[in-house]
Amino acid sequence: MLNKLQALESRFRKIEQEMSDPDIIKDQNRFRDLNREHSRLSPIMSSFLEYKKMRQEFLDTKTMLEEEHDTDMREMLSAEKRELEAKIKSMEEQLTIMLLPKDPHSGKNVIMEIRAGTGGDEAALFVSDLYRMYTRYADLKKWKVELLDQNQTEIGGLKEVTFLISGIDVYDDLKYESGAHRVQRVPETESGGRIHTSAVTVAVMPEAEEADVDIRQEDLRVDVYRASGHGGQSVNTTDSAVRITHIPTGVIVTCQDEKSQLKNKLKAMKVLRARLFEVEEQKHHSEQSQLRKLQVGSGDRSERIRTYNFPQSRLTDHRIGLTLYSLETVLQGELESVVGPLKEFEIEQLLKSQNAI
Repeated sequence: MLNKLQALESRFRKIEQEMSDPDIIKDQNRFRDLNREHSRLSPIMSSFLEYKKMRQEFLDTKTMLEEEHDTDMREMLSAEKRELEAKIKSMEEQLTIMLLPKDPHSGKNVIMEIRAGTGGDEAALFVSDLYRMYTRYADLKKWKVELLDQNQTEIGGLKEVTFLISGIDVYDDLKYESGAHRVQRVPETESGGRIHTSAVTVAVMPEAEEADVDIRQEDLRVDVYRASGHGGQSVNTTDSAVRITHIPTGVIVTCQDEKSQLKNKLKAMKVLRARLFEVEEQKHHSEQSQLRKLQVGSGDRSERIRTYNFPQSRLTDHRIGLTLYSLETVLQGELESVVGPLKEFEIEQLLKSQNAI
């Protein structure tokens, strides 16, 4: 561990030197990558500095104890030595976790898509519930939510919704949400009181920078049309909605949330970059299979990850066998009670793999 930390410390110092180089500052892509790496290493270096200070204090205390003959002083030094030993052990465990392999998208913002699956109107209503849950969770985390596109139903549900969440550690917390979410409840329209089962799919895609995905203008077909649905005044009076087709892959993105055609196009391009980035990720999925296997879930939208049972106020995450009887609280945005155990499980799996090497 010490060798790895010392190597990272050397790398950290080099990054700081490069970030003060005027030529590198002019290169926005290079400077952005260095800044991202610097941000990733900063907390590790801060903990490593504290660890080195503790180790030096421990060695100084040990030397003083060996040279001290006064009984009272020896007792005091022995107690201090034991306290430092415990702190050093705790710090070593913390550093071990910090050195575990990181998801390559750690620290990125995310674009989320929630789509209604089986269940008709009831599934669309649950899409609205999940969208509200994620936006409230984002509020609690001081993240920013930007609606990119939505397709509303007449009864207040959403057939699909796409939105960007930006802030600190967004991807690290929300990456676990990709997959199929199942809901069991009695619909308001059900007179017989029967429980219906519906499903929606959630996709969590890291926001892709322009440098991450090469999109040629000649590969795009851009269509504009009159927006439809619930959008307020003037939504249907101009050709503001945008549909972008990426011809080589057939990926189609639409956006009609803004009244401005330009704003809709910019939002649609954000989603297109994220989707094309996801396509490339799937191609390389097998190459990074070892790390992916250790992470919770594959990110596959077809994988059933969670069930929300309203009659029993029960939430079950099938990947780690987590069961909570606080469904309403979670739906109000208190998602940490789910995210926390998922993070802990992933760390346990990674630690096991490290010990097996």
